[in-house]
This record gives sequence, C-alpha cells and structure tokens, in this order.
Amino acid sequence: MATHPEELPDAAQHVHTESLSVRWGDLDAAGHVNNSRFFTYFEQARVGWLEAALDGPLFAESGPVLAEATCDFKQPLTYPATLAIDVYATPPGRSSLKTIYDAALADTGERVATGTAVLVWVQVAKGETVPVPDLGLR
Repeated sequence: MATHPEELPDAAQHVHTESLSVRWGDLDAAGHVNNSRFFTYFEQARVGWLEAALDGPLFAESGPVLAEATCDFKQPLTYPATLAIDVYATPPGRSSLKTIYDAALADTGERVATGTAVLVWVQVAKGETVPVPDLGLR
C-alpha cells in the first residue's frame, strides 16, 4: 500500500500483508460489513503473520492472548470487496508486543479501517506469561 496508518509507532515494522475477501455473511442489515468483522479480519491477518514467522504451530506450548484491541472505521465497506491488510509490529517487551493493522481495498488502496492489538505471550499448561519468541522484531 502507498500509505501507512496515521499513528504508526516509529519502531513498528511491516511484517505481513494478508488478502481477504469480504463474504456475503459479513454484512449487517444495512448492507455494510458488520463492525465486529473487522476484528476477525485483523485476527486472520495476525494469525497469517504468526504462522509464517514461527517454526511450529501456535499454542503447541505457548501462544499470544489478546490483551487489547481497537478499530478505527474509516468508511463503510460493502460486498463484494477484497481487502489488503498490512500488519505492522513493534519490538516486543518481555512478554508482550503491539500490532497495528491497515485495511484497504485491494484494487484501489482506499483505506477502510485501521486497528491495533496488544498481544501477551502465555504458556499453555500454566497460563503464565512467557517471553515472546523470536519473530524477527528485535
């Protein structure tokens, strides 16, 4: 995409782009994509990145838990459409990191939404925080 989210942290780096098709079932009664679907789109882009960045499956021993999520809706989105979702990530702290999402129409680059998520890495068996694995961000 030609532009970046307005509030992209200086330390954030582009880590992944996910292409997603809007489905008919994503629409609300007004014919627009339901606002909750954007969190699902961001989730799918995040999982695409993590699956590509990690050697093993998520949650085999540890994985990310969503601690905070935001979405800023820029314009209504309708069917049919294909989104390009750019994922950015900041260098992690000990057990958490911030991700930023920029969703735009794939054919025009027109931004439809931006969002963020804070991920906390946890050990599956005990549910305790653990260091974020190497995701190439350090």
